[in-house]
Amino acid sequence: MNNNNNNSNSNSTGNCINEILSIILVLQENACPDNCLDTCDRPMLGGGSNCLVCNTRPVMLYTCCGNGTPWSMPISKDVTTNCSGEPLGGTCSTVFRVEKIEGNCCTFRVLAENTDTTSLYPYMATNSFFTMDCSCLCSIRCLSDTYVDCVC
Repeated sequence: MNNNNNNSNSNSTGNCINEILSIILVLQENACPDNCLDTCDRPMLGGGSNCLVCNTRPVMLYTCCGNGTPWSMPISKDVTTNCSGEPLGGTCSTVFRVEKIEGNCCTFRVLAENTDTTSLYPYMATNSFFTMDCSCLCSIRCLSDTYVDCVC
């Protein structure tokens, strides 16, 4: 999705990425077990009788000046961690969970790769959060809905 705010027909609150993130937040809060079309703003989170109900629609973020590289943040609160050029699975992650939206700002939880090889779920919750102005985003990529322990 493109977050181009230069459209003369858009109003001051019409930020497409912010609107989609708002939908994802509501879905995560309601964690509905049915599934529909596989788009970022599909009306329900996946899940079913063979698994725990999904409570997270993980997203990857791309900034307008990121040259196609996903936004990356530390999985811990260690201030010395530098995520530039860090591959997924190390001390940084490019996968996030929407936690709160206020105006055009969104707070995300950093999701870490699940190292438990017996788990059905690819991500673990961290205590690392960040807030981003959605006007800095040019696109988001939604990943498969999943269950993340310790987020509700």
